[in-house]
Amino acid sequence: MTESMPDIQKNSTDAFADALTDPATGSATDAATDALSETLTDDQTAKRSPGLIGKVLAPAIRLWLKSQTEHLEELKLSIQAGDRQILAGKIPRIEASVVAAVYQGIHIRDLQLTAQEIQVNLGQVMRGKALKLLAAFPIDLKLSLSEEDLNRSLCTPMIQQAVTQFLMGILGSADRSSQNRLTITNLKAKLQDDLIILSGNLPSSSGDAQGNTTEIAIRTGLQLTQPNKIALQNPVWLPHAKAKRGMAINELNGYEFDLGSGTSMTEVTIELGKISCIGRLTVLP
Repeated sequence: MTESMPDIQKNSTDAFADALTDPATGSATDAATDALSETLTDDQTAKRSPGLIGKVLAPAIRLWLKSQTEHLEELKLSIQAGDRQILAGKIPRIEASVVAAVYQGIHIRDLQLTAQEIQVNLGQVMRGKALKLLAAFPIDLKLSLSEEDLNRSLCTPMIQQAVTQFLMGILGSADRSSQNRLTITNLKAKLQDDLIILSGNLPSSSGDAQGNTTEIAIRTGLQLTQPNKIALQNPVWLPHAKAKRGMAINELNGYEFDLGSGTSMTEVTIELGKISCIGRLTVLP
């Protein structure tokens, strides 16, 4: 997620800004300084609850996270920083727990995020400006998708188009115009231990008025070849999704998908009905 954070309405921070700032000088009031002094006594602990500023910043971050998703059922957020650090625009650590989210068409069952050393323009936010990132920072993540999540993702136009193009490429059609016209329908995925089976229905022919289709299916493992690349492992064509045997696709063994330069995955695990990933993303301002 590289987009700028959305505007934070000024009325959500006016009262707090007035409490912290002397109208005549624009500097911190004595009350604000006292509040910061009290907060500093908590900075000796490894984990601490956010102070008054954190309570203002937390809704802003929640709003941004929700704006990045098409659906978010549950979000738990923890900001670990003292008021003085936050006033300087520095947040040492944020932990987020997300349940049942949809991001760019991908349905995610469970997501755990830990972000560190975040720098934001809090001074401008206090004047009603947009909350923005000032520097890149890493996010450690753990996510899981159920088989149901994966199949819901396959129904979204963006994911469906990408999968269709990939499968049509495997079929080796030389006519690119026909690839653009053809649509693989009823896309489904099944997750087994260390294996994923992807199936769909392909129109029998462009001139078939009866709308007959032919089922196609591929079974493959997935393997991390580099932190930002994942490859097909021993892919096999199947006569149908439930078939136990098929024909090896030797030319696609090791075929890689680039996850992007800002991605560093350490583990991708496929289990019965579930796929899990552990890794790190770099978020750019």
